[in-house]
Amino acid sequence: MHALDLTWLFAAFLTASVLTKLWLDTRQARHVSQHRDAVPAAFAQEVALANHQRAANYTIDKLNFGLVSTAVSTAVLLGWTLLGGLDALNHSLREAVYPRWGGLAYQLSLLGVFSLIGGLIDLPLQAWHTFRLEQRHGFNRMSWGMWLGDLLKQSLVGVLIGAPIAALILWLMGAAGQQWWLWAWGAWVGFTLLLMVVFPIFIAPLFNKFEPLQDTELAGRITALMTRCGFTAKGFFVMDGSRRSAHANAYFTGMGASKRVVFFDTLLSKLTHSEVEAVLAHELGHFKHRHVLKRMVMMFAMSLLGFALLGWLSNQIAFYNGLGVAPNIGVPNDALALLLFMLALPPFMFFVSPVFAHFSRRDEYQADAYACAQSSGQDLAGALIKLYKDNSATLTPDPVYVRFHYSHPPASERLAAMRALSPSNAAPAVPA
Repeated sequence: MHALDLTWLFAAFLTASVLTKLWLDTRQARHVSQHRDAVPAAFAQEVALANHQRAANYTIDKLNFGLVSTAVSTAVLLGWTLLGGLDALNHSLREAVYPRWGGLAYQLSLLGVFSLIGGLIDLPLQAWHTFRLEQRHGFNRMSWGMWLGDLLKQSLVGVLIGAPIAALILWLMGAAGQQWWLWAWGAWVGFTLLLMVVFPIFIAPLFNKFEPLQDTELAGRITALMTRCGFTAKGFFVMDGSRRSAHANAYFTGMGASKRVVFFDTLLSKLTHSEVEAVLAHELGHFKHRHVLKRMVMMFAMSLLGFALLGWLSNQIAFYNGLGVAPNIGVPNDALALLLFMLALPPFMFFVSPVFAHFSRRDEYQADAYACAQSSGQDLAGALIKLYKDNSATLTPDPVYVRFHYSHPPASERLAAMRALSPSNAAPAVPA
């Protein structure tokens, strides 16, 4: 592998990914705008024109924000790599930290300062998204104080969680020989599984309040559904999502004994008991079809390939030179290799994302079918329409954009599939 070849390959994939994203976003904005003035016939009785137009405006504003984010992230990526930003940062920290504190301290400082700079660059975009985009469309409920408090807690949690696993992986890279990537992958898998257990118990409560579900009638329906489906959970909890956003959701979290069902309070305020039951049946469908396990296995398999590739690239001088960095001489390059790999990977993975989106949409259809069998397809359809409307999700997305980006099927296709399963049990009517 030659450095110049890698430079051109990286530049080509970066350019292609950015141009493809711009093309898809433009298609989506044009398609949504063209259908802004009329509610699709399938939803005319359930969705008012004002709600449909609000969703169109929200979708277009998000796309415009995405264009700005893409421009900034592309400039930052080029700045870190081919324009020499990471090389300059590495040189400065190597000279300042390594002689006094040694290799591990230098490498952790490189990861830490890189993350800090990246976070500071991203901060204005995060603020704009919350206090301009989300607030303009009536979704943001956070004050600046709450937002800054969340930012501080996220930073502290990130350090407490990220520093130990980063230190362990860096140590393995230097001490475990040529097969370090296999040991590092094993450590990362174990850490990820541990985090899934402790997150709902110790981390999530730092940001939200979780109260046991007090509605005894709803709790009884949910218990009966889970018993009927052969599932158990540690408990049913209501999360105060309304303190931060008007968006609604429900999810399973945790593993083993820590697994629990969480409902946003915004969801419970918008749906009937039977609709909540149908939404939960959909989530149970994911577990019944082992979607969560399959995605986890796929994630671990992909990460194994990633660690193996990093293990090879980290020994190639062209890998560093081709991405704008001079490798260290006599000083560990492990942190430098990690950062370069994380920076260079997204442009290449961008063109793989439609494959994962396809499998995700397939899983959603299967979960919907399970929910229709275990509860009411009509209630699930009604809940989905309410959530589409309340979350200002467009009902008229561009088909190509959907195939590339959507992890869930668009509303018309999703409800048509439900109606095909049980024409008398699903609503609304969706034209063929």
